[in-house]
Amino acid sequence: MNTIETTLPTEQNSALDPRGALWPTYAPPMDLVFSHGDGTVLYTEDGRSFLDFISGIAVTGFGHAHPALVAALNEQAQKLWHLSNMFRVPAAEHLAHTLAANSFAHGVFFTNSGTESVEAGLKAIRGYQAHIGRAERFRIIGMAGSFHGRSMAAVAAAGNPAHCQPFIPGDYGFDQAPWDDLAALEALIGPQTAGIILEPIQGEGGIRPASEAFLRGVRELCDQHNLVLMFDEVQCGIGRSGALFAHQSLGVEPDVLASAKGLGGGFPVGACLASEAVAQAMPMGTHGSTYGGNPLAMAVASKVVELTLEPGLLQSVQAKGDKTQRLLQSLCERYPEVLKRVAGTGLMLGVECVLPNTELLAQCRQRGLLVGKAGANMLRLLPPLNVSEEHIEQAVAILEDVVKDAAQAAAASDSAIAETAALVAPKE
Repeated sequence: MNTIETTLPTEQNSALDPRGALWPTYAPPMDLVFSHGDGTVLYTEDGRSFLDFISGIAVTGFGHAHPALVAALNEQAQKLWHLSNMFRVPAAEHLAHTLAANSFAHGVFFTNSGTESVEAGLKAIRGYQAHIGRAERFRIIGMAGSFHGRSMAAVAAAGNPAHCQPFIPGDYGFDQAPWDDLAALEALIGPQTAGIILEPIQGEGGIRPASEAFLRGVRELCDQHNLVLMFDEVQCGIGRSGALFAHQSLGVEPDVLASAKGLGGGFPVGACLASEAVAQAMPMGTHGSTYGGNPLAMAVASKVVELTLEPGLLQSVQAKGDKTQRLLQSLCERYPEVLKRVAGTGLMLGVECVLPNTELLAQCRQRGLLVGKAGANMLRLLPPLNVSEEHIEQAVAILEDVVKDAAQAAAASDSAIAETAALVAPKE
């Protein structure tokens, strides 16, 4: 009979990597273990502090340990953690009504993550076509450079070979169009096309907002061909762009929307929103989730949405985003050998780099600033929606120190190369 090994790291085997039993998503640095957070600041076990300008990849939208969110979670934790969706959860009903009242949606299905929300939406696209008697329509068009999660359908929709292989046989019923190319998208529409999925602002793809003309054109194509339009706002939604949902600033409405990340402020929760026509095509029993809409998640998400819709909050996100963009643009202009351009909207921002973004990211982390990366060579900044102007200025100051040092190092390297070339050049 096989025995189960339960040995943990001890003095005798301290060389064992404590991360070794994890099935990893990333490779977290060994020397960085956070113990707690307060607003925009994270603290390590050994007493260091960091400005958190990645927010768990757009998750902790109101920072760490926000008093209102902590109170909402604690209060609900004293009552009920889980029932089953066989029974009413009033907080879920209330949140669904709030989301519907502040969006295009007629119905809301609660999930536990962005990927689950995307899966529900993709299923709804095909379900709608079957509901209207067009079951032969099952193909869905995604966009190159997109990211919708790591489940089978989500990676197939994005079509990134690095994520698909070796898991996806064939195309799984998905096509991909070039980003922001309406003519190429239209050319892909055929008799089996059921719908289109896209991010109004691509996150992992490099902080790439879709143009208003493109989104309007996509909406028109969907109306013309009776296709379902789905927006993935898992990263760009819940106030991140300066609107509750990013598409609302452009006046283009989808039929289905996936939400998560910032919706829970750090607690796992997601939602799939649908128009009346699509919601009616997914009657009771066509989809389900054991934990979806559980009391704990609903208590926290309800408070997050309440905070997001407080008067002045979204305008503040826009103003702080504009200020951050101006400061970052100034860095690009003063250090063109290191930084190229600023992209994004609201507090979903990116800076395209000339030098490798991984080097700049590591230097920022060493100096107490946490940022992310995206696309081919972008630094990604996703601070909390309630970040202070002081913290914005501190973060940009740290980034400027990093960029300045990188520029000086690059200049010194170029000078050394030039001197070496002069020494070895043949004399006339």
